[in-house]
Amino acid sequence: MTHSTSSDHEARLWRLSGEFGQSPWLDNLQRSALDDGSLEGWRDRGIRGLTSNPTIFNKSISGSDAYDAQFAELVTNGIGVTDAYWELVITDIHRACDVFGPVHADTGGLDGFVSVEVDPGLAHDTAATESAARALHERIRRDNLMVKIPATREGLGPIRTMVSEGRSINVTLIFSLDRYREVVEAYLSGLEHYAADPAADLSIVSSVASFFVSRVDTAVDDLLSHADRRDHRDLMGTAALTQARLAYTIFNEVFSGPRWESLQRRGARPQRLLWASTGTKNPAYPDTCYIDGLIGPHTVNTAPESTLEAFADHGNPGRTLDLDPDRDADLWARLSEAGISMDDVAANLERDGVAAFRDSFDDLVRSLSAKAEALRR
Repeated sequence: MTHSTSSDHEARLWRLSGEFGQSPWLDNLQRSALDDGSLEGWRDRGIRGLTSNPTIFNKSISGSDAYDAQFAELVTNGIGVTDAYWELVITDIHRACDVFGPVHADTGGLDGFVSVEVDPGLAHDTAATESAARALHERIRRDNLMVKIPATREGLGPIRTMVSEGRSINVTLIFSLDRYREVVEAYLSGLEHYAADPAADLSIVSSVASFFVSRVDTAVDDLLSHADRRDHRDLMGTAALTQARLAYTIFNEVFSGPRWESLQRRGARPQRLLWASTGTKNPAYPDTCYIDGLIGPHTVNTAPESTLEAFADHGNPGRTLDLDPDRDADLWARLSEAGISMDDVAANLERDGVAAFRDSFDDLVRSLSAKAEALRR
């Protein structure tokens, strides 16, 4: 693949990967983008992968007639609504994997991944999550597929098991440093189990650990806005970036030293940190703040089209993840001094995140059920 950086506008996205070791991915998937070539357009502008989730598919399928013909055919042939939903999703995932296949090949398997999430209703069911993740891998069968598993406590076992079977996993909905450490341990122990087979090729396993960023600021800023915390309001807008940067410190600690080096010699890849939910929700903050502030090697930033366009237009490429670790530690301590329990924030965000994805899935199934009923009349 070739690319052009004839203008600053187009160069910024390419510079993220070319100069700073960060891969920009698109956080959206719509059939219209597959049909009209715009997804290929994003790839050719420097986007190196794609993520999806139940909310994205709810908006895509409910808000478009592009799926109607396939859905009608499936229902007419006696396919149930939930199974038809997965047929729609998997069709899009197959096509997106084809679009990003050249990136996967050109980067030696580093990038070009497309992520699809297991049924979010299974987030607290270990056995069902494991079965669903395995089934998606076996059904889609693409080298550049990542199956998304929520980083709930019940999801840690399936993450470990999938990695131990040589499967690539996107660990989603991470909101705390403690849970991140548990996710990394699941990845490493899964690799060690896989490596017990002398013939195992560890280089085929890729994984990202997805920290949800902007939602942290939304939650913490609300707490800081209370009257009894007026003396700490200078901390507003700092929690999300600070936590992500501290996670990066953990990443650098874990993916070094004897334990990691023994796996690396077998071809293992580090589990990259992925910054998700990087569209700016607070209009008072710069529209590129969750890209500008989190640039560094061995990371991914997945963002919606509007945020990627904003960064391409006026973002600030430059390494920012590890510029001032002492300041990051001080800000983190000050949040605690302000009476903010980041453990409570993380627990609430995880609960709400799982519920939001489950509600999106359920809403779409209800909508498709109504369509199916109309087709049967």
